[in-house]
Amino acid sequence: MQNNTNHTDPGDSFSTTFGFTKILSISSLVLILATGLVLSVVIANSARQTLLDKQEQFATLVAENLNHQIYRRFILPTLIGFGSIELSQEAQYDRLERTIESSTRGLNIRSLRIYDLEGAVSYSIDRKEVGNKEMADDKVQRSIKSLDKSFEIHSTISKWWGIFMLDVEDDSVVLRTVYPLRMEDDLVGPERKRGPLIGVLELRQDISGDYTTVLRFQRVIIAASLLSSLGLFLMLLAIIRKVDRANAERIKERNRLERELHQSEKLASMGRMVAGIAHEIRNPLGIIRSSAELLLKKTSSKEDLQARMLKAIYDESKRLSQTVNDFLDYARPRESKREPVDVGRLLEQALVFLEPECEKNKVEVKKDYHLEPGSLIVSGDKDLLYRAFYNILTNAMQAMEGPGTIYVHAEKNEGQLNIAFTDTGPGFDEDSLDKLTDPFFTTKDNGTGLGLTILKNIVESHGGALTLANGPEGGARVQIRLPLA
Repeated sequence: MQNNTNHTDPGDSFSTTFGFTKILSISSLVLILATGLVLSVVIANSARQTLLDKQEQFATLVAENLNHQIYRRFILPTLIGFGSIELSQEAQYDRLERTIESSTRGLNIRSLRIYDLEGAVSYSIDRKEVGNKEMADDKVQRSIKSLDKSFEIHSTISKWWGIFMLDVEDDSVVLRTVYPLRMEDDLVGPERKRGPLIGVLELRQDISGDYTTVLRFQRVIIAASLLSSLGLFLMLLAIIRKVDRANAERIKERNRLERELHQSEKLASMGRMVAGIAHEIRNPLGIIRSSAELLLKKTSSKEDLQARMLKAIYDESKRLSQTVNDFLDYARPRESKREPVDVGRLLEQALVFLEPECEKNKVEVKKDYHLEPGSLIVSGDKDLLYRAFYNILTNAMQAMEGPGTIYVHAEKNEGQLNIAFTDTGPGFDEDSLDKLTDPFFTTKDNGTGLGLTILKNIVESHGGALTLANGPEGGARVQIRLPLA
């Protein structure tokens, strides 16, 4: 009897199982490699975007620094030296050009333009573009209208095919930055308050070198993903850590450079400004003033045109000399002496000197302090304190612009001497009270903004305090507190 039972071949079962495992393994490998490839591209693109974000942050820092340098090294000195900003003058244009060149050296700047508020090019590295009104696109116009800053990448390299490029030419990837240039209300301290718009900055930086680094980074990741999934992830982890360390070092270096830049800006800008005023204005201005005074004395008639012109020259040169002295006093304040000073006597000297001016302007001075010798003694510098009192009284007369009264009160109180000057003028602007002693802040059309700053420095150098306020019945009130000797 035959046995018709069918037996399954174990070899066939093994072969089938092996084939399925092989297919599963190959499919899994393809899936893992594809996933790894996609993941590597995504991670590489993320790293590229991170680098581009850092480039935008760096571009913002460059633009802010240019804004600060243009304001401190060009606008302020130009306004002081010329009275107005007119880039059509070759000297002003060259000064702006030197300021920009020194601030952008080594930053791979390919083009730099400054647009005025009408959208015309008022400055450009390429002077042929100056005056062009067609170059301001919608981003520049939006920056003029709403003070927006913008960044734009111009690249001749495809995002995907760039991975296979072995070399990237210069100017293949350019970062375009549009940034609103604004006046600075506060020039001291770690933060600068922004004022009104003065123009729009457009600059283009070549970032092809950094972009090449990103492309190489992508190629390494993709090549690693084709070798094995394990090697891919290990390599990705190492590269990401390397990028993080590089970014951390770059941020640390940028912060260090920023701190050094801010410090050097303060010292260098003030030194250049003061040196320029002292050497280029002070000496010739003194000659002009003395010459005008001499010619004025020799003029027989004081009413003819020549005499009036000489008088105007003398008055303006005298005012400019005071401006120069204010800058020098602010930049290099004199160290105050320490000797007994009779404040009552100083006040009397200042009032006697100003008596003709008071009579001319019909200003009455009412005094409320003891005149006995030795009753109001402080330790300090007689010349500096006299100047402080004289400037306060002069400012009070100028503020009243005509008939009025100045009240001078002095009294001892708990080891201090309180001296108060109150006038019947319009008083201080309440919105500007906290800024009046800031350097270069002024409410006058022809003021330097240093008078009250110098006054504050004099008082504080004597260990005292200065308070500016409005009197209860109107008018300005200036109070000085000095320690008694």
